[in-house]
Formats: sequence, C-alpha cells, structure tokens
Amino acid sequence: MKPSKELFHLIKSLTKSEKRYFKLMSSLQTGEKNYIKLFEYVEEQEVYDEEDLKHQFKDENFIKHLPSEKNHLYKLILKSLRGFHSDNSAASIIQENLRNIELLFNKALYTECYKNILRTKETAYVFEKYYFLLDLIDWEKKLVEEAFLDNKFKVNMDNLIEEESDCIEKLRNIAEYQKLYSRVNYVIRKGGYTRNKEGQNEIKKIANHPLIVGKNTAYSIKATTACYSIKGLCAVTNHDHETASENFNKVIKIMEANPAIMKELPKRYIRALNNVLYTYLAEKNWDKTLSIIEKMKALETKSGFESIDIQLKLFTLPFNAELNIFISKGEYAKAIKQVVPEILERLKRFNGKVNKEEEMLFYYNISRAYFFTEDLKGALRYINLVLNENKPGLRDDVYTFARLVNLIIHYELNNLDLLEYNIKSTKRFLTINKRDYKFETIFIQEMRKLTKCKTDEKLKEQFIEFKKSLLTVLQDPYEKIALDYFDFLIWLDSKINNQSFVKLMLLKAKNGG
Repeated sequence: MKPSKELFHLIKSLTKSEKRYFKLMSSLQTGEKNYIKLFEYVEEQEVYDEEDLKHQFKDENFIKHLPSEKNHLYKLILKSLRGFHSDNSAASIIQENLRNIELLFNKALYTECYKNILRTKETAYVFEKYYFLLDLIDWEKKLVEEAFLDNKFKVNMDNLIEEESDCIEKLRNIAEYQKLYSRVNYVIRKGGYTRNKEGQNEIKKIANHPLIVGKNTAYSIKATTACYSIKGLCAVTNHDHETASENFNKVIKIMEANPAIMKELPKRYIRALNNVLYTYLAEKNWDKTLSIIEKMKALETKSGFESIDIQLKLFTLPFNAELNIFISKGEYAKAIKQVVPEILERLKRFNGKVNKEEEMLFYYNISRAYFFTEDLKGALRYINLVLNENKPGLRDDVYTFARLVNLIIHYELNNLDLLEYNIKSTKRFLTINKRDYKFETIFIQEMRKLTKCKTDEKLKEQFIEFKKSLLTVLQDPYEKIALDYFDFLIWLDSKINNQSFVKLMLLKAKNGG
C-alpha cells in the first residue's frame, strides 16, 4: 500500500507562527511526546520518504504502529490550528460562544447565558451567519421555556418563531442564488465564452431568472453580491464588457462598504476585481488595468486575506492579467523577462496547490509570449504543458485552442510527420468532445491542405484560400470569439505576404488593434 502523504502536506502547509504555536501547546503536555519527534523529522523532509522515517526511528517503539502515530499527530495539528485561528473568523468565534452558552445553560446560569446569546446574535447578524442564528434562536427558546412561569426574560415566543422563519427564508434565498452562480460558473469553466445555442440558451435562462431580473429579490447582502456577480458573469460570457463592469463594480462597492461580508467572502471580492480588470483590458485601458492589478497584489498583506487558499487567488489572477497586458501591448520580451520568472517561481513555491485550470491558463499565455518572440521551442514546451492536462470539463475552450496553436507551432518547426498525426488527433478530439464548431472544423481542413502543397506557389494559394475560408466563418460573431485566443488571421497574413508574424503583431498592438 502506498504511504499516505496527508501528514506531510499538512505540516508543510503550516506557517512559522502556526508551527511555533503547535510546539508551545505541546510543551505544556507532560510525558513522552513521540509525535514531536515525528513532527520535527517530517518537517525537515523535502519529499516525504516513509522508508527513511522508519529507518531513522527503527529503535523506537512507536515506529511499530506508525499509521496510528501519524493519525494522532495529524489530529493534534488540526486541534492546534483550531486554537490558533479561534478568533480569526466569525464562524470560529460564534462556535466558541455556542459552546459557552451550552455550558452556562447546563449550570443553570440563565442570565449569563442570555447575555451571551444576545452578544453572539449581534455578531451572527453582522456576518450574516444564519445557520448559527438558528442555533442561537433555539437556545433562546429554551431559556423562554425555562423562565416562562416567572417571566424572567422579556422575549416573546411568537417573535422568536418569526425571527427563525426569516433566517430560514434568507438561507433559502442565498442557496437559490448559489445554485444560479454554480450554473453560470459551470458554463464558463467548461467552454469559456458562449459559442453555441446550448450555451447561449443556458446563459439566457440564468440571466432571465426571476431572482436576477426581479426587484428586491435578494434578502441579504450576501445574496445581493451573488445576484450582481451572476449578472456580471452572464455579460462576460457574451462579451458585454460594459454590463459586466457595471455589475462587478456594484459587488466591489457593496463589499467595501461591508467589511464583515468581505471578510466572509474574500474570493467573491477578488473575482469581482479580476472581472472588472478584464473589462479594462478589453478596452485597452492600461492605466486602469494596472491599477486594479496593484490593488489585488496589495491585498496579500491585508487582514482577512492571509489564508493560503486566498493567497493562491492573489497570485494567479493578477499575474495572469499582467501577462495578458504585456502580450496585448506587444511587449512580449518584457513578459518573458519580468513576469514569467515570477510566475514559475511562485508555482514552484506553492508546490502543486495551484488548481490545474489556472496552471493551464498560465502555460497557454506563456506559450503565446514565446511564440510572439519567435521562440518556437519555448512555445512548444509550454503548449505541451497545457495539452498534458486533458481532463473533461477543465477549460475545454483553452485546451481546444491550445491544440490548434500546437498545429501552427509544428508547422513552423517543419515537423510535418508530427503535424499530420496531430491534425488527425485534434479532429478526433473535437468530434468526441463536441467542440467541432465551424471555425475549428475549417481550421483543421485547411491545415491538412497545407501539408499537401508541393510548391511555394501552391502553398501561397492555399494560405489565401485558408484566410478566405476563415473570414467567411468569422462573420458569425460567436465564431469570431476564436480570435480572442490567438491571432490566427495575422499568422495567415504573415504567410501570404511573407512578412514577420512578430512585426505584424507589434503593428497591431501599436494601432490599438
């Protein structure tokens, strides 16, 4: 059986402060602490090696039951983390207070219990923790029942039942918005921009849902930010940058006015910033784009954004945007020298924690930057890293266009045998995954024809025919979306006119194209 690496990954995820707190708490315990020996040895390992661990402690009794020792240490670390972060989130504070309320109630200290309930309810309402509010209301009911005869607590049971119903309704409302958010997010993650009737109809249904088009349909701040986020995402999928920007800016404004909700939903705030950023990028508004990037990077040191989960987003989103800015401005060499090394260093530092979708986006954009500097081997290296992540539903749009760009790279490298194989493989992939849109279908057909040309004259004629065929397809605005992934037409122009692709790309960037 393969040794479990869960303990290793948990220890490696700890910050210096978390490690210090764990060791401090451990030092307060009496008796032999085998788990500390285990902790310190695993902490020093670069790669988990269980055989090395067994050899190191071969004379220790605890090594005979290593799995249970690892499990014990794992639970102790989690307990320590709960203690270390006990006052860092509303949920942990409320949970701690709920335990206090139960203790006070069981000791019949009802007045003190009631005061704790009221204080905790204030926190729960500020952070919109309605699940916890149901627990608190339940405790309040118990107190009313206990003191009913002497009317000790001036609380009306009918009011509590009404308050409880209100919390349930708000929870249901938030859940409905969350379902809509998940649906639109699925469309984006699977296919990017909407390019077929099925995707368009799904987005249209979501955009026209009563909770989205109706007035006063969101019953809480969380639900309101979800509503505007959904409106913004629907607009993004249809290239409606103005509507997207308007709605995501509303999310930002609401969350900045409600720090408690921002602390509860930091990712929603970060994503709203990122989506506004891309509307500025689409408009070639470099100053505003860079301003948002700097704002996002500054969040790395702000309270409420310290967790590794959030730090990952504060790495992937602004750095991918920065890479896109350099590419859009035609500053390809700067992208490779200034941005790419930092991206690669951070990917290594986060050691596999960055999700595969965002890794794909990094590698796809890095490949483009190398291609635009005519470093074809560099471009191929990174496009292969994208193609290695062939998982259904994982940004099928990026994966599809990576395959098309891969064909161009092999053509440029004169890898004709590999090109023919990859053309067949790509056609098969498009058919199986139902990605055979008009653009992709024509592109594959025309690329195959290129491999059959025997003279320069025939080759030029084929490139001209290739461009004509694509221009016909690109009259459909939904097919034109393909040009957002790669400048296929400029590549064809470079071949038709025997000009440098890079120079044509720089000319396009200079002219704001």
